[in-house]
Amino acid sequence: MVFTAGSLARPMRSALDSFSSMTGIRYELESAGSLETARKVTELGKLPDIIALADEEVFPKVLLPSHVTWYARFAENRIVLAYTDRSRLAAEIDSTNWWEVLRRPGLETGRSNPDLDPSGYRTLMVFQLAERLYGAPGLARELEESASPRNMRPKEIELVALLESGDLDYAWFYESMARASGVRHVRLPAAIDLGSADHRAFYEQATVRVIGASARDTVTMHGAPIRYAFSIPLKAPHSDLAERFASFLLSEEGRRALEKEFLVPLTSPDAVGTGVPEVVREALTR
Repeated sequence: MVFTAGSLARPMRSALDSFSSMTGIRYELESAGSLETARKVTELGKLPDIIALADEEVFPKVLLPSHVTWYARFAENRIVLAYTDRSRLAAEIDSTNWWEVLRRPGLETGRSNPDLDPSGYRTLMVFQLAERLYGAPGLARELEESASPRNMRPKEIELVALLESGDLDYAWFYESMARASGVRHVRLPAAIDLGSADHRAFYEQATVRVIGASARDTVTMHGAPIRYAFSIPLKAPHSDLAERFASFLLSEEGRRALEKEFLVPLTSPDAVGTGVPEVVREALTR
Protein backbone atom coordinates (compact mmCIF):
# COMPACT_ATOMS: atom_id res chain seq x y z
CA MET A 1 0.00 0.00 0.00
CA VAL A 2 1.46 3.31 -1.15
CA PHE A 3 0.24 6.74 0.00
CA THR A 4 1.47 9.49 -2.27
CA ALA A 5 1.14 13.18 -3.02
CA GLY A 6 -1.24 14.07 -5.84
CA SER A 7 1.58 15.32 -8.09
CA LEU A 8 3.40 12.03 -7.49
CA ALA A 9 0.48 9.82 -8.50
CA ARG A 10 1.47 9.38 -12.14
CA PRO A 11 5.25 9.07 -11.61
CA MET A 12 4.77 6.68 -8.70
CA ARG A 13 2.30 4.54 -10.63
CA SER A 14 4.83 4.36 -13.45
CA ALA A 15 7.49 3.13 -11.01
CA LEU A 16 5.12 0.72 -9.29
CA ASP A 17 3.99 -0.75 -12.61
CA SER A 18 7.62 -1.41 -13.57
CA PHE A 19 8.35 -2.89 -10.15
CA SER A 20 5.24 -5.06 -10.29
CA SER A 21 6.05 -6.39 -13.76
CA MET A 22 9.52 -7.39 -12.55
CA THR A 23 8.46 -8.96 -9.24
CA GLY A 24 4.80 -9.96 -9.56
CA ILE A 25 4.04 -7.97 -6.40
CA ARG A 26 0.60 -6.33 -6.42
CA TYR A 27 0.11 -2.81 -5.10
CA GLU A 28 -2.53 -0.26 -4.15
CA LEU A 29 -1.92 3.46 -4.64
CA GLU A 30 -3.80 6.22 -2.82
CA SER A 31 -3.07 9.89 -3.59
CA ALA A 32 -4.01 13.21 -1.98
CA GLY A 33 -2.30 16.48 -1.08
CA SER A 34 0.81 15.81 0.98
CA LEU A 35 -0.53 17.39 4.18
CA GLU A 36 -3.80 15.52 3.78
CA THR A 37 -1.84 12.33 3.14
CA ALA A 38 0.21 12.84 6.31
CA ARG A 39 -2.96 13.44 8.34
CA LYS A 40 -4.36 10.12 7.15
CA VAL A 41 -1.57 8.66 9.28
CA THR A 42 -1.64 11.09 12.21
CA GLU A 43 -5.41 11.56 12.57
CA LEU A 44 -7.02 8.52 10.94
CA GLY A 45 -4.44 5.97 12.00
CA LYS A 46 -4.00 4.54 8.52
CA LEU A 47 -0.74 2.69 7.94
CA PRO A 48 0.73 2.44 4.42
CA ASP A 49 3.91 0.59 3.53
CA ILE A 50 5.39 3.60 1.70
CA ILE A 51 4.51 7.27 2.11
CA ALA A 52 5.87 9.64 -0.57
CA LEU A 53 5.31 13.40 -0.30
CA ALA A 54 5.89 16.50 -2.41
CA ASP A 55 7.63 18.38 0.42
CA GLU A 56 10.35 16.81 2.54
CA GLU A 57 9.52 19.23 5.38
CA VAL A 58 6.19 17.52 6.03
CA PHE A 59 8.13 14.59 7.48
CA PRO A 60 9.94 16.46 10.32
CA LYS A 61 7.06 18.84 10.98
CA VAL A 62 4.19 16.33 10.98
CA LEU A 63 5.35 12.70 10.96
CA LEU A 64 8.65 12.50 12.87
CA PRO A 65 9.34 10.84 15.26
CA SER A 66 6.03 9.15 16.08
CA HIS A 67 5.31 7.70 12.65
CA VAL A 68 8.63 7.65 10.79
CA THR A 69 12.25 8.04 11.89
CA TRP A 70 13.84 8.86 8.51
CA TYR A 71 13.05 10.04 5.02
CA ALA A 72 14.89 9.90 1.69
CA ARG A 73 14.96 12.82 -0.74
CA PHE A 74 14.69 11.53 -4.30
CA ALA A 75 13.24 14.08 -6.78
CA GLU A 76 12.89 17.79 -7.49
CA ASN A 77 10.42 20.14 -9.19
CA ARG A 78 9.52 23.81 -9.68
CA ILE A 79 6.36 25.92 -9.64
CA VAL A 80 5.03 27.14 -13.01
CA LEU A 81 1.96 29.00 -14.25
CA ALA A 82 -0.05 26.69 -16.52
CA TYR A 83 -2.47 27.75 -19.26
CA THR A 84 -3.89 26.67 -22.63
CA ASP A 85 -4.29 28.25 -26.06
CA ARG A 86 -7.84 29.23 -25.14
CA SER A 87 -6.78 31.08 -21.98
CA ARG A 88 -7.45 34.81 -22.08
CA LEU A 89 -4.26 36.77 -22.83
CA ALA A 90 -2.45 33.54 -23.75
CA ALA A 91 -0.77 35.24 -26.69
CA GLU A 92 0.57 37.97 -24.43
CA ILE A 93 1.74 36.35 -21.20
CA ASP A 94 5.39 35.36 -20.73
CA SER A 95 8.05 34.93 -18.05
CA THR A 96 8.63 38.69 -17.75
CA ASN A 97 5.06 40.05 -17.53
CA TRP A 98 3.03 37.23 -15.93
CA TRP A 99 2.67 39.11 -12.66
CA GLU A 100 1.22 42.13 -14.44
CA VAL A 101 -1.09 40.08 -16.65
CA LEU A 102 -2.60 38.14 -13.74
CA ARG A 103 -3.68 41.36 -12.02
CA ARG A 104 -5.95 42.31 -14.92
CA PRO A 105 -9.69 41.94 -14.30
CA GLY A 106 -11.74 39.10 -15.73
CA LEU A 107 -9.19 36.30 -15.53
CA GLU A 108 -9.88 33.04 -13.68
CA THR A 109 -6.81 31.63 -11.91
CA GLY A 110 -6.73 28.44 -9.86
CA ARG A 111 -4.51 27.08 -7.10
CA SER A 112 -4.57 24.22 -4.63
CA ASN A 113 -5.49 24.41 -0.94
CA PRO A 114 -2.40 25.33 1.14
CA ASP A 115 -3.76 23.46 4.18
CA LEU A 116 -3.85 20.23 2.18
CA ASP A 117 -1.28 20.49 -0.57
CA PRO A 118 2.30 21.85 -0.68
CA SER A 119 1.63 23.21 -4.18
CA GLY A 120 -0.90 25.50 -2.51
CA TYR A 121 1.41 26.98 0.10
CA ARG A 122 4.29 27.07 -2.35
CA THR A 123 2.14 29.16 -4.68
CA LEU A 124 1.70 31.69 -1.87
CA MET A 125 5.46 31.64 -1.36
CA VAL A 126 5.98 32.42 -5.05
CA PHE A 127 3.69 35.44 -4.60
CA GLN A 128 5.75 36.67 -1.63
CA LEU A 129 9.04 36.17 -3.46
CA ALA A 130 7.72 37.90 -6.59
CA GLU A 131 6.84 40.96 -4.51
CA ARG A 132 10.44 41.10 -3.30
CA LEU A 133 12.01 40.33 -6.68
CA TYR A 134 10.00 42.93 -8.61
CA GLY A 135 10.00 45.53 -5.83
CA ALA A 136 6.21 45.82 -5.99
CA PRO A 137 4.67 46.41 -2.54
CA GLY A 138 1.30 44.68 -2.17
CA LEU A 139 1.91 42.32 -5.12
CA ALA A 140 1.61 39.15 -3.01
CA ARG A 141 -1.83 40.20 -1.77
CA GLU A 142 -2.96 41.14 -5.28
CA LEU A 143 -1.82 37.83 -6.74
CA GLU A 144 -3.55 35.92 -3.95
CA GLU A 145 -6.75 37.86 -4.62
CA SER A 146 -6.43 37.12 -8.35
CA ALA A 147 -6.51 33.41 -7.53
CA SER A 148 -9.91 33.50 -5.85
CA PRO A 149 -10.79 30.92 -3.15
CA ARG A 150 -13.67 29.80 -5.39
CA ASN A 151 -11.02 28.47 -7.79
CA MET A 152 -9.11 26.62 -5.07
CA ARG A 153 -9.15 22.79 -5.07
CA PRO A 154 -7.76 20.20 -2.61
CA LYS A 155 -4.86 19.28 -4.90
CA GLU A 156 -3.46 20.63 -8.13
CA ILE A 157 -4.39 17.62 -10.26
CA GLU A 158 -8.04 18.65 -9.85
CA LEU A 159 -7.24 21.93 -11.59
CA VAL A 160 -6.20 20.22 -14.83
CA ALA A 161 -9.73 19.49 -16.02
CA LEU A 162 -10.87 23.04 -15.17
CA LEU A 163 -7.99 24.45 -17.19
CA GLU A 164 -8.65 22.18 -20.15
CA SER A 165 -12.39 22.94 -20.13
CA GLY A 166 -11.78 26.69 -20.13
CA ASP A 167 -13.29 27.25 -16.68
CA LEU A 168 -9.84 28.48 -15.65
CA ASP A 169 -7.54 30.67 -17.68
CA TYR A 170 -4.48 29.92 -15.55
CA ALA A 171 -3.50 27.54 -12.75
CA TRP A 172 -0.49 27.16 -10.50
CA PHE A 173 1.13 23.76 -11.08
CA TYR A 174 4.33 21.87 -10.60
CA GLU A 175 6.26 21.75 -13.87
CA SER A 176 6.03 17.93 -13.97
CA MET A 177 2.24 18.13 -13.79
CA ALA A 178 2.05 20.74 -16.54
CA ARG A 179 4.28 18.68 -18.83
CA ALA A 180 2.47 15.41 -18.11
CA SER A 181 -0.90 17.09 -18.76
CA GLY A 182 0.31 18.58 -22.04
CA VAL A 183 -0.70 22.13 -21.17
CA ARG A 184 1.38 25.22 -21.84
CA HIS A 185 3.17 26.93 -19.00
CA VAL A 186 5.13 30.03 -18.09
CA ARG A 187 8.46 29.19 -16.51
CA LEU A 188 9.19 31.70 -13.77
CA PRO A 189 12.59 33.21 -12.90
CA ALA A 190 14.70 30.75 -10.91
CA ALA A 191 14.81 33.26 -8.04
CA ILE A 192 11.12 32.63 -7.29
CA ASP A 193 10.13 29.23 -8.76
CA LEU A 194 11.46 27.22 -5.76
CA GLY A 195 13.39 25.01 -8.13
CA SER A 196 17.01 26.10 -7.64
CA ALA A 197 19.37 25.28 -4.79
CA ASP A 198 21.35 28.39 -5.73
CA HIS A 199 18.48 30.59 -4.50
CA ARG A 200 17.85 28.80 -1.19
CA ALA A 201 18.62 31.89 0.92
CA PHE A 202 16.15 34.03 -1.03
CA TYR A 203 13.46 31.35 -0.87
CA GLU A 204 13.76 31.20 2.93
CA GLN A 205 12.29 34.69 3.19
CA ALA A 206 8.86 33.30 2.28
CA THR A 207 6.74 31.66 4.99
CA VAL A 208 3.19 30.29 5.13
CA ARG A 209 1.35 28.97 8.19
CA VAL A 210 -0.81 25.89 7.55
CA ILE A 211 -2.71 23.21 9.45
CA GLY A 212 -0.30 20.57 10.78
CA ALA A 213 -0.85 17.09 12.20
CA SER A 214 -4.46 17.87 13.13
CA ALA A 215 -7.05 20.63 12.77
CA ARG A 216 -5.97 21.89 16.21
CA ASP A 217 -2.33 22.27 15.19
CA THR A 218 -0.52 24.65 12.83
CA VAL A 219 3.02 24.69 11.46
CA THR A 220 5.01 27.32 9.57
CA MET A 221 6.43 26.21 6.25
CA HIS A 222 9.50 28.04 4.93
CA GLY A 223 10.49 28.56 1.32
CA ALA A 224 13.08 26.06 0.09
CA PRO A 225 14.07 24.24 -3.10
CA ILE A 226 11.36 21.69 -3.86
CA ARG A 227 12.39 18.21 -2.80
CA TYR A 228 10.20 15.11 -2.91
CA ALA A 229 10.81 12.48 -0.23
CA PHE A 230 9.58 9.07 0.86
CA SER A 231 9.74 6.91 3.96
CA ILE A 232 8.61 3.56 5.32
CA PRO A 233 6.41 4.14 8.38
CA LEU A 234 7.07 2.45 11.67
CA LYS A 235 5.09 -0.81 11.84
CA ALA A 236 4.46 -0.80 8.07
CA PRO A 237 2.50 -4.03 7.35
CA HIS A 238 4.86 -5.12 4.56
CA SER A 239 8.11 -3.38 5.42
CA ASP A 240 10.21 -5.97 3.58
CA LEU A 241 8.36 -5.33 0.32
CA ALA A 242 8.51 -1.58 0.98
CA GLU A 243 12.30 -1.79 1.29
CA ARG A 244 12.51 -3.69 -1.99
CA PHE A 245 10.41 -1.05 -3.75
CA ALA A 246 12.41 1.79 -2.15
CA SER A 247 15.59 0.24 -3.52
CA PHE A 248 13.98 -0.07 -6.95
CA LEU A 249 12.77 3.54 -6.87
CA LEU A 250 16.35 4.71 -6.34
CA SER A 251 17.72 2.47 -9.09
CA GLU A 252 18.27 3.40 -12.73
CA GLU A 253 15.06 1.57 -13.67
CA GLY A 254 13.14 3.50 -11.04
CA ARG A 255 14.61 6.80 -12.18
CA ARG A 256 13.60 6.09 -15.77
CA ALA A 257 10.04 5.31 -14.64
CA LEU A 258 9.82 8.69 -12.87
CA GLU A 259 11.33 10.54 -15.82
CA LYS A 260 8.76 8.97 -18.14
CA GLU A 261 6.17 11.04 -16.25
CA PHE A 262 8.39 14.17 -16.29
CA LEU A 263 9.51 14.06 -12.67
CA VAL A 264 13.21 14.85 -12.30
CA PRO A 265 15.13 12.47 -9.97
CA LEU A 266 17.83 14.03 -7.82
CA THR A 267 21.36 13.45 -9.08
CA SER A 268 22.46 12.66 -5.52
CA PRO A 269 19.50 11.42 -3.44
CA ASP A 270 20.11 11.23 0.29
CA ALA A 271 18.44 10.31 3.57
CA VAL A 272 17.76 12.21 6.79
CA GLY A 273 17.14 10.67 10.19
CA THR A 274 17.89 7.40 11.95
CA GLY A 275 17.05 3.79 11.25
CA VAL A 276 17.41 3.99 7.47
CA PRO A 277 17.13 0.37 6.23
CA GLU A 278 20.41 -1.08 4.97
CA VAL A 279 18.95 -1.81 1.53
CA VAL A 280 17.91 1.86 1.19
CA ARG A 281 21.34 3.09 2.35
CA GLU A 282 22.98 0.88 -0.25
CA ALA A 283 20.65 2.12 -2.99
CA LEU A 284 21.44 5.73 -2.08
CA THR A 285 25.15 5.16 -2.61
CA ARG A 286 24.88 3.32 -5.94
